[in-house]
Amino acid sequence: MQKIYRSLLTTLLFASVSTGALATEVTVMISGGFKAALEKLAPQFEAESGDNIILISGPSMGKTPQAIPARLARGENADVVIMVGDALKNLEKDKWLLPGSRVELADSSIGMVVKQGDPEPTIEKQADLRNTLLQAKSIAYSDSASGRYVSSQLFKKLGIEKKVKEKAHLIQRIPVASEVAKGKYALGFQQVSELMPVAGVTFIGELPEDVQYITRFSGAVTAKAEHPKEGKALLNFLSSAEVQKTIRATGMRSVKTERPINPRDTVQ
Repeated sequence: MQKIYRSLLTTLLFASVSTGALATEVTVMISGGFKAALEKLAPQFEAESGDNIILISGPSMGKTPQAIPARLARGENADVVIMVGDALKNLEKDKWLLPGSRVELADSSIGMVVKQGDPEPTIEKQADLRNTLLQAKSIAYSDSASGRYVSSQLFKKLGIEKKVKEKAHLIQRIPVASEVAKGKYALGFQQVSELMPVAGVTFIGELPEDVQYITRFSGAVTAKAEHPKEGKALLNFLSSAEVQKTIRATGMRSVKTERPINPRDTVQ
């Protein structure tokens, strides 16, 4: 009986090790805009594929060492990168990506938050947004695509660039909403999908459509990917029709969807 028990135990252990050995770790470098969507969808992909997803976070652009281009340049490994489409195009030009592997994933709009409990201003129209910005004690924006638009174009479009210059602040690397939640800034602007997951803030809504800026998020397999097949399978999964409801629930838009995000929508 003891021999039979040992034999059975050995068989089970061997089966467990063998099954684990078949699982591939797909390493994904990802910027904040699409991260919430991938975190929600990862368990489904892992269950269906048998592979495991390893996430490495970093901005799509900027000067911080954590930025995805900087990580790749110093030799960090990744099978897939998911980031702002324009920044991805630069990686493609520099030969960091596997040719033909780019996949369009989602569109992301810019929204605004205030600290939870603070008065909730209206930004439905340009005039409302302009008045809100002029009255705010401080304004925060990111060091990525949304922040570049806010600082270099939005303020100009609203004719308030000089008036808000001293109270507008660039936030590097960390979520803008987290600084607003701490009370460091009165208003925070970033991709809606990066604002919504942060506790301690109230999502006011998207920028008005006539001054909105839509950022495309895309993914690609890297040129030095250890698991290119599995990486492409992940991108195909993330762009499939079956996952669009989950992507939209995180505050992003399907590539062909133009519906603005309502602050009253509930994110599950």
